[in-house]
Amino acid sequence: MNTSQTIRVMLVDDHNVVRSGLATFLRAYEDLELVEEARNGLEAVNLCHRKKPDVILMDLMMPEMDGIAATRAILADYPEIKIIAMTSFDEEELVHGVLAAGAISYLLKNVTSDELAAAIRAASLGKSTLSPEAARVLVQATRPTKQPWLELTEREMEVLNLVVQGQSNRQIADAMFVSVATVKAHVSSILSKLQLSSRAEAIAYAIRHKIVSL
Repeated sequence: MNTSQTIRVMLVDDHNVVRSGLATFLRAYEDLELVEEARNGLEAVNLCHRKKPDVILMDLMMPEMDGIAATRAILADYPEIKIIAMTSFDEEELVHGVLAAGAISYLLKNVTSDELAAAIRAASLGKSTLSPEAARVLVQATRPTKQPWLELTEREMEVLNLVVQGQSNRQIADAMFVSVATVKAHVSSILSKLQLSSRAEAIAYAIRHKIVSL
């Protein structure tokens, strides 16, 4: 991979205006050379056989073949090519999909010219660059899924079970030998912990997550 020589770059995007803007950007840096443009992933795959760029700026949402499929196909034949995913979206599926396909970096299209140039240079050296949004998606994916109902006390679980059975606050109070005010406090705490706004939502939530016995 180039280190001191010119970095050969291919642009892949279905929007002419975007490709034009990126082409203009590349001309501003002496160490970056635009070698080819493609309008979709299929074109990019075919052009790689002839051009063999060092780095590809790959859009993700395109007709014919999307950026994730194109990334996977290109790297299957040319694993030495470095692919930078560039998109307007930071959706979790896109981030995971293209990085799993082998892209070295993930950037949003709102990056500055200098940030993009730095990412291209880093990619040519085998170094990743992630937008803050993409990094956040990856960090969140490593965290265990939160289960709010685990924060409910044994007493609150008992109240929730009676709520699901359709009992009123008075009926619950009588069954648990506590005051109605105490039941209301338990219900309020349950809704707060589960981030819900009504008894109906609490019932639906409890049934959906199978956290009470029916």
